[in-house]
Amino acid sequence: MLKYGYNIVCYGYFTCLIKKRLQQYFPKYLKKLSVREGKYFVTANSSTTAFKILVDADSCPVKDIIVEEAVKTATRVLMVASVSHQLAFEESEISVITVDNLPQAADMAVLNNVSPGDIVVTGDYGLASLVLAKSATPVSPRGFIYTNGNIDRLLIQRHIDAKIRRAGGRTKGPRAFDAEDRKHFRRTLQKLLLT
Repeated sequence: MLKYGYNIVCYGYFTCLIKKRLQQYFPKYLKKLSVREGKYFVTANSSTTAFKILVDADSCPVKDIIVEEAVKTATRVLMVASVSHQLAFEESEISVITVDNLPQAADMAVLNNVSPGDIVVTGDYGLASLVLAKSATPVSPRGFIYTNGNIDRLLIQRHIDAKIRRAGGRTKGPRAFDAEDRKHFRRTLQKLLLT
């Protein structure tokens, strides 16, 4: 189940007593309060979650929000950026991977490090579709969650827009990123971290 942690085995009469004590003394470290094969999981490392947040950090305007929420919940964060975007963080939960300044290098690094259940912050529909195939949850910097139900439409629209531009036409771009988008992203990330 978890990569790191202690297994506390509960049997018979003591199950309820141990569950109450764990809730009392380790409320934020306790994983899944339901009995699963007679075990409760209490993590031993600094991260209290089994998943991580991966960020396509080159053009991500909400890195500060991700760091704040990750520190609050002790969630590991992996920022992936090219050499032209030097990132440094003091928080122990934040790691940075620096890749070459080549097309798709950051996307490949994200894909190589994603696991099922992870959260991936990206504005790239192509990367989001590949992340969905790995059973992770992609979310845009505006707080829009990509799903199997909406990613095909987004990819088709991107393709149609590219064809129009290649033919010399003009297409409407995204609206300007504003404070409301930041609030929506924060609410979405908080919900994802709690589930």
